[in-house]
Amino acid sequence: MSTAQTAEDTSLKKGRLGVLGIVFFVVAASAPLVGMTGAVPVAMLAGNGAAAPGAYLAVGIVLLLFSVGYTAMAHKVTNTGAFFAYVGRGLGIKAGVASAFISIVGYVTIQLAIYGFFGAILSGQMAALGLELPWYVWSILAWALVTALSLLSVDVGAKVLGTLMILELLSLIITAIAILANGGPEGWNIGASFAPDQIFAGGFGGGAGIAIAFAFASFIGFEATAIYGEESVDPKKTVRRATYWAIGIITALFAVVSFAMVTGMGANAIFDQVIERSSIEGVPLADPAAVLFSLTDQYVGGWMVTIMSWLVVSSLFAGLLAFQNATARYFFAMGRGGILSERFAHVNKAGAPRAGVILTSIIALVVIVIFAVAQLDPVLNLFFWMSAITAISIILVEILVSVAVIAYFAKNSGANAWQGKIAPALAAIGLVLGEYLLMSRFNLLAGTVADGVDPSLPESAWALSPLGWFLVLLPFIAGIIGFIVAAVQGKEKAALTEDILS
Repeated sequence: MSTAQTAEDTSLKKGRLGVLGIVFFVVAASAPLVGMTGAVPVAMLAGNGAAAPGAYLAVGIVLLLFSVGYTAMAHKVTNTGAFFAYVGRGLGIKAGVASAFISIVGYVTIQLAIYGFFGAILSGQMAALGLELPWYVWSILAWALVTALSLLSVDVGAKVLGTLMILELLSLIITAIAILANGGPEGWNIGASFAPDQIFAGGFGGGAGIAIAFAFASFIGFEATAIYGEESVDPKKTVRRATYWAIGIITALFAVVSFAMVTGMGANAIFDQVIERSSIEGVPLADPAAVLFSLTDQYVGGWMVTIMSWLVVSSLFAGLLAFQNATARYFFAMGRGGILSERFAHVNKAGAPRAGVILTSIIALVVIVIFAVAQLDPVLNLFFWMSAITAISIILVEILVSVAVIAYFAKNSGANAWQGKIAPALAAIGLVLGEYLLMSRFNLLAGTVADGVDPSLPESAWALSPLGWFLVLLPFIAGIIGFIVAAVQGKEKAALTEDILS
């Protein structure tokens, strides 16, 4: 094989994605409709009530601060490993490999979580149409389609995601406009949702902390912009623009639509309304999606509810495809960097990282089969366990990236004080707080509270079951394993990795 062929075989296809293509992948990964139907009602009832929209806005601001340093690094380093490359450049190869292991745990678990939720939702909807099949049948069908699409050119996936995302966003925007135009029972109460004293009411140990924890979990996926840098039209500009656009869209969407939900129910009656709309047989939040769906039915019409119920399915599928691509590219970056087998460093004729795609799909299929055979619930177990791990994993790596940005620009030019020091330092503080909130409320996110402990009590924060402790510490365990792997690889592998990251 010639040198030219080898270089082409180990490089992702350049110029395939513009700003919109990357934004499609990233916003699709955040699955906004799923967040609105799942996370937002919980953030309202268990968190800070009518101020939940403010919690999403506050988290969006923290992540915008993170993006200042993140995109400054993207201007200096173009690598599909993103976090892996940035941490490696700032904190050294061992820390970079550790962050890569943590990132892979994060992306693998979120895809697994979505497979569980997808199978459960579609199984219920198809059963209503007279076709009753177990959840895992639908999950495996989705798995086959996701695998096929991810082996094609990345711009094919972007077009699929773009179409699905536009429909999803339109349904949310139409519903929000209809509610806000009506004004609801109390009119617009902006202060109840966005005043700082309302957002942080109850303190970080109480309602505010719970809402902020769910808000952080809802943003997972935005950081994937840099992963597609090598395949973008102009990596130096495209990644930066796509990152800001993605965070701006996600923040505005969650803040505005959740504010519309508050307006539709009435800020002063928010707790009673969420309980009434989401309860099944007296159990609050037994059907959190019913909050948004009932508001949509009330202010728009049942036809939009029908559309939304199917767009939830398409939103989940879009998330599956987005995270499949992200995980496969991490495996590709690690293969090219000498961390994994050289087989992962090659792409197929369409420019997709074939070995990474196949390994990602194998992991997903194995876990789906295990949960099916063990008769574990696809939502209560697969979705909640895995999504909680993801949130902790990604926030942990974002903290490392913020520190790495400061360390890198302390030694190298290319960023001003705001980009290289102040913004990443402020972001690191906010992210550390977010990580603490996520970990201390893991039992609410994953349902892994210790036996005999009431999860609603403040003192239950760290009262985890043995399984809960394993799940919450898994990202840290992965990081330690990655650090050890890098340490024992030897100078030859370290030199290859350093060369790839340079």
